Amino acid sequence: MPKHSKRYNALRTQVDRTQLYQPEEAIKLVKATSNAKFDETIEVHLNTGVDPRHADQQVRGVVTLPNGTGRDVRILVFAGPDGLELARGAGADFVGGEDLAQRIQEGWTDFEVVLATPDMMRVVGRLGRVLGPRGLMPSPKAGTIVPAEDLPRVINETRLGRVEFRVDKTSNIHAPIGKAGFEPEKLMGNFAALMEAVVAAKPSALKGIYLKKITLTSTMGPGIKVDTNAASALRT
Repeated sequence: MPKHSKRYNALRTQVDRTQLYQPEEAIKLVKATSNAKFDETIEVHLNTGVDPRHADQQVRGVVTLPNGTGRDVRILVFAGPDGLELARGAGADFVGGEDLAQRIQEGWTDFEVVLATPDMMRVVGRLGRVLGPRGLMPSPKAGTIVPAEDLPRVINETRLGRVEFRVDKTSNIHAPIGKAGFEPEKLMGNFAALMEAVVAAKPSALKGIYLKKITLTSTMGPGIKVDTNAASALRT
């Protein structure tokens, strides 16, 4: 068992680990237990009842958080001739084709989001071993394969707070909803947007319980259990 710091142990005493908190209470508590020397990220962790080994029980989607994520993201765009200037004009950090693919194959991964126009997937396809494990491989389900004319909109949404979520091999979903420095109302708005999107993404093939446990936590803080029914009912 890993040993926790005195700071963490002190924070944990503020949380009743047997209680399922209402969303509003959980937001206030996660802020109160976020006292590191930096602006911690507030994250939602959802334990689902899906079996990710089955293709018809995959959960994946994109949501634009109404109050942003509070972090800067470096956006890389693979674009053909029609999309190059559109991507640059929209403020993408890196725009190109074969040149960017070569840099990535050589080990460069100094970016957080990858977008690609459909005509560039022939180039991006060979980067699966690098981008795939990092969750950066463009795909239609994630909305990251983008027609050239839509690049400005998607780049702008990504800057504002576009977040991708997907179930992992352990049937869990992890997603940020902002920073500890956000006002409670902004975190609640983002939490509601995420929950609405996750609930809408429930696989039709699933027969059992979809969302089993929901936990709010900050980067360096303790987990706070949230009432699943109340959180699932949140709407923007």
